[in-house]
Amino acid sequence: MNRLKPFTLLIAFFALIAFNSCSNTPSNTNKVWKAEHVIFIGLDGWGSYNMDKDEMPMPNVKQLMKEGTYTLQKRTVLPSSSAVNWASMFMGAGPELHGYTTWGSQTPDLPSRELNQNGTFPNIFQLIRDAAPEAEMGMMSEWLGIKFISDSVALKHQYFKASTENGNTNLRDIAVNYIKEKKPTFAGIIFDSPDDVGHQVGHDTPEYYEKLAELDVYIGEFIEATKDAGIYDNTIFIVTSDHGGIEKGHGGKTMMEMETPFIIAGKNIKAGGEFTESMMQYDVAPTIAEIFNLATPQVWVGRSMSQVFK
Repeated sequence: MNRLKPFTLLIAFFALIAFNSCSNTPSNTNKVWKAEHVIFIGLDGWGSYNMDKDEMPMPNVKQLMKEGTYTLQKRTVLPSSSAVNWASMFMGAGPELHGYTTWGSQTPDLPSRELNQNGTFPNIFQLIRDAAPEAEMGMMSEWLGIKFISDSVALKHQYFKASTENGNTNLRDIAVNYIKEKKPTFAGIIFDSPDDVGHQVGHDTPEYYEKLAELDVYIGEFIEATKDAGIYDNTIFIVTSDHGGIEKGHGGKTMMEMETPFIIAGKNIKAGGEFTESMMQYDVAPTIAEIFNLATPQVWVGRSMSQVFK
């Protein structure tokens, strides 16, 4: 029996190491996450074409680009408009499969190729919910159309309120308070106002850049909110868009409409600068899935941008 004692102690030692390696992961999953919190910020109508312009400094966004990695060549699915592209980002597939095919689709225009237990196309929200049933997840948006392509059953917190005629919204305050109070596993915050200005005044106009500069300040406040909440060091930030625009419209096949930024920074993200691999809207959901170490559904066609992770 004494000869077995060292062997028993050795097994206990390695078991302790394995337990500690998973200690930062919620108790309801045995898979290690790259970060425990994701703050997903969407700027509707924000095209990549404007990133090099002097009119758009956006210091907080550019700091995330410096600290993390990004592409300015993420392409939309067609048409290059809102519902179809937000749906593709959340659902890991294109309109041919999830069925949302127009700017304002509220239900699938084509039968979804597959449905989850909530009666919607398989999406990143329910994948996270399945892995972590108690996870705090919220979606907040100025564009009411987002609620129709979000899995409301999987989300614990939802806030959808259109901006007023002068473009004001309290989404910033709602989101800051939500981050501080709830410390969410996933928080989606989507601003519609860049697209509003693009339609009313024009994309690539002084007013358009003023709006983006204002939203950059909000992004800085969301970053500070994670610090106040004590979760900054365990958070990944994603900033992206559904489409760009040209003159007062979008939906076409110009690069000003079809190329959008994807910026990711935070825990376990490389400070890699710009990556050159091809990225589509439907690659966003698999990339988020990799953060949470989740297997993706067979019906998804997107791929994780694995090169962004350490």
